[in-house]
Formats: sequence, structure tokens, C-alpha cells
Amino acid sequence: MTDIRTYLAQGEPLVFDGAMGTCYAAQPGRAGLRCELANLDAPQEISAIHRAYLKAGCRAIKTNTFALSAMLAQGEDTAALAHAACRLAQAAAEPYGAFVFGDIGPVPQDSGAGAVYCQLAGQLLEVGVTCFLAETLPSGEGIPQLARYLKERCPESFLIVSFAVAYDGFTSQGCRGEALLQAAAETPGVDAAGFNCVSGPHHLLEYIKTLRLDKLCLSVMPNAGYPTVTGRRTVFQGKPAYFGEKLAQIVQAGASIVGGCCGTTPEHIAALTDQLKRPLPRPAVPPVQSAPAAAPQVNPLWDKLEAGRRVVAVELDPPVNDDSAFFLQGVQVLKDAGADAVTIADCPIGRPRADSSLLACKIHRELGVDPLPHLTCRDRNRNATRALLLGLSMEGVHNVLLVTGDPIPAQDRSEVKSVYNFNSRKLARYVSGLDGETLRTPFRIFGALNLNAPNFSKQLELAREKEDCGMSGFLTQPVHSSQALEHLKQARRALRGKILGGIFPIVSHRNACFLNNEVSGMYVCDEIVALYQGKERAEAEALAVRISLQIARAIAPYTDGFYLMTPFRRVELVSAILRQIRAGGL
Repeated sequence: MTDIRTYLAQGEPLVFDGAMGTCYAAQPGRAGLRCELANLDAPQEISAIHRAYLKAGCRAIKTNTFALSAMLAQGEDTAALAHAACRLAQAAAEPYGAFVFGDIGPVPQDSGAGAVYCQLAGQLLEVGVTCFLAETLPSGEGIPQLARYLKERCPESFLIVSFAVAYDGFTSQGCRGEALLQAAAETPGVDAAGFNCVSGPHHLLEYIKTLRLDKLCLSVMPNAGYPTVTGRRTVFQGKPAYFGEKLAQIVQAGASIVGGCCGTTPEHIAALTDQLKRPLPRPAVPPVQSAPAAAPQVNPLWDKLEAGRRVVAVELDPPVNDDSAFFLQGVQVLKDAGADAVTIADCPIGRPRADSSLLACKIHRELGVDPLPHLTCRDRNRNATRALLLGLSMEGVHNVLLVTGDPIPAQDRSEVKSVYNFNSRKLARYVSGLDGETLRTPFRIFGALNLNAPNFSKQLELAREKEDCGMSGFLTQPVHSSQALEHLKQARRALRGKILGGIFPIVSHRNACFLNNEVSGMYVCDEIVALYQGKERAEAEALAVRISLQIARAIAPYTDGFYLMTPFRRVELVSAILRQIRAGGL
């Protein structure tokens, strides 16, 4: 049998099979069943699907092991299923002289991808498989470890790495496909890289046309199209002839390895192989011409931080109705007092308020204030998030605070659903990935840092991950204890990004007790709580100013500025603190 590398060097595209899972599910009585279990329970059905793809003309088939990596991550024993899958594929492929690739699917995030991939690869190696396809991946996590393992165990092994990108070129974890492709291509032990699943052939064709492929061995395996729901079944209605035509164009665009993913049948692969038998000139793909970079728009808040100037951002909650008068008046008062930016929460505590991004555009346009809107992962899917970011950028708003978002109150969950396509790290990676292509001016991304967390080392670990995902700075929870101050010092030593230290003016003894008992992430030490005992409003506000200034002096050496929160819409109180901060040179 020809070696896989020799085969590819001859210039003929390597055609893979299509989808085992959807083909198996389409058989009577098999919908909803895990096809990998059929390796032992119904091996004749798996063999029949392999043979149907081989008869259609493919030269490589995948073992029926896609979901075994996820099963391994959950602690299940998969060795028998993996061994059976390999033997079924090998027996089917032998009469055709076809290649057998061990199929490795993705694992849930934070499941130790590298170790799981290596464990499954080891099970496949035990039965003589030497070619591998790690597919439908949302990130590159674990790939270097897998590549090293394969080369150590089997130096002649061949590894394809394939990422699942949507029409916009991003994965479900917010990773940019082009960056993943480049990283995989530069990883020792990875022989080919590309894309599969999620997108239909047209979108993957248009996407790869935008990429610099150079000498990359490119693999592309789209879905048959996009699914529709018929009754209780999800079906793909993409026609084989159309699929074959588009895949032939993908070969012309530079792919050396092609095949099908969800919804593709032996008929789709037959249409592809038929198209490839026809004369298809492969014109040289011209290098992608980069458009001249547009001059970035001004970002006053970030420019001040970069210049080493201390800044003050003040949070003002959006209104609960459509009357913006008080909010706009408050913003003007804060601006006059010296605020560098106004931050606006995104439906805090999961209750609907006026949209933070729309208000950000309004105060930027009407009052000339630099806004810092909060964007939660809770209320928008990826499409809505992207659309909102484009609108903000058009309006000249280029700073955002990304947070996961408080959960919807329990009594509302039956009617109002959370979305959570992202967590704040994934969302930061997604937003930073838009820079340079989709966005003329990059967003400066801020995150939250909880100084009051009992396990602050975990908070720091998450913050460093956020920085790696593109966050440029952090707004902290308020400092009302010596422990929070110590945590701030640790953050200053550990993080690269800018830090705005949180200050919350406590306005009463009742307010202090409420914060301690009912607001997540807040802690007020007993000494401060005791100071408010028996104080009337005027006395409590004067105390709030005094304590806030003491906190500002204490945290100033470890921050790049301050993050003031406005309690109960008391704008004048916060303005008084802000003026004294400015007057004191803090």
C-alpha cells in the first residue's frame, strides 16, 4: 500500500468518507443512538456504512470513534469500542487499498484535552492505526501534546488537525480559525490542518480564499449544508451534486484533503469523486492582498492609561424605564467633576434596564463622554454580540467591560432564558479576534477582578487566562478590608494589564450589612461596618467621603486609576469624592 505522504506528494487530492453519525442515525430505529456503541452491538451496520463510502470512491475512512474522547473525559472505559472500531475500518478498507484514520473528536472544555487525546490515540495505536484525524476542535488545546505523543510512540504517524469554524471564521470558543490553522501548521508533528463541520461548503470555500495557505497541506470537510428540523429529526438537505461541485472548487482553491462531515452520505462522496475525475485546472492562488489599514480612531481612555496618566471611571446604573434625563444629568455632573469615563452595567443582577451599549453611544455622541459599557455573556448569542460590537465601533465606542453576567432570577427562568454562548474569557478571545479585519479600530477589553474572593489564587489564574485571551485591564471589586488590599498587591505583581481599583462609598450601616450578606463579591470589614452604627444620612455620607479617600490613598500605589461605583444614584456624593481625588493628586 502506498505511504500516505507519498500519495499526497503525487498531487492527487485525498478524498475522505462522509459522516458516520448522521448516516447511522438515518437508519430505521437508530435515531438518537450513539453510533460508537454499534462497534460492538451492531458491527455489521458500521461495516456496511464504511463499504458504502469506499464504493463511492473515497480513499480514506475514519474509525467510528469520534465520541470516544468525550466518553474518556467522563471516565468511561472505551478500549473495547476503540479496538472494535479499528478492526471494522481496517477490514472494510483493505480490499480497496484505502487509508484508515483514527478519529479523535473534541472534549468538553477544561477536561484535560491533551491527556484524553493521547489516551484515545494509544488505544488506536494498539490495533495498528498510524494515521489520525483530530477533528471538530474548538481550540488548539492539547494538540501539541498529542503530536508529541504520536511521534514518540509511532515516528511514521500522520496527523491531521481540523477545526470547526462558523461562517465568520470563529469557533464556538471564540478562537479565530486562521490563527488556529497557523498555529497547527507550525506545531511539530502536525502534517495537515484545516476545517470541518459547522459550516457548509460554500462558506468554507469563501473562507479559505481569504487565507494565506503558503505550503500548508490543507484539509477541508464541510457539512452537507445547514440543518433543518423535520418533526423531531435534524436533517441536512444539501444536494450531492452541489456538494461535489463546491468541493471540487475547494480543491482548486488549495485543499489537498477533502471529505464530508455532518449530513454527507455516500452519494455526496460519489458526486465529489465524479467531479474530481473531470479536468479541473488548478490555477495558482494569488496571494491575499491586504487592504491598507485604516487610521485608528481615537480612544481617549486608553491613550491616558498608556501615557501613564491615572484615570477615574465612574459606574452609573442605567434607568429602569425610558426616561434618560436623570442618567444624562448624572453623567454630565460626573464629567464636570473630572471623570475620565462612565461605565454602564448591563442589566445588573439579571433585571432588565436600558441597554448599556445604546446608552454608551448616546453619552458619547451627545455629551462627549468616553463610555465603558459592560457586555454580559448572559443575554446574547454570538450573532447578537458581533452585531452589537460593530455598532459600538461605528459610534466610536472602543472600550468594553466583558463579564459573564449575574444569572436570571429564579422566578423568571421559566420565561426568560439565559444564553451563555461564551464565558468572559471566550468572549474576550472572540472580540480580540475581530481586530484588524472586521474592526478598523481595536477594542480595549476590560474584565472584572474579585479581590474579595476566598480563593484569590484561582481569581488570579483566571485573570491571567483573560489576559491571554486579549483583555487589557481589570476593574476590581471594592476594597473594604486589609485582605482585599493584600490581594490587590498580589494582582499588581502578577498581571500585565491596567488595574482600576474599586471604591464603593457605603452610605449607611444598613447598606454595609446588605453588601456583606446579599451582594456576591462584596465584603466590608467589621471595623468599617461599626463606624456607620447610628449615623444619620449626612453624617454617613461625610464618613463615606472620608473612608473612600483613605481607600484611594491606600490602593493608589498598586493601581492605574480608580473605579468609583455610584450607590443609589447619589451622583453628588460620588462627585464630591471624585473632586477630592483630583484635588489630592491621586
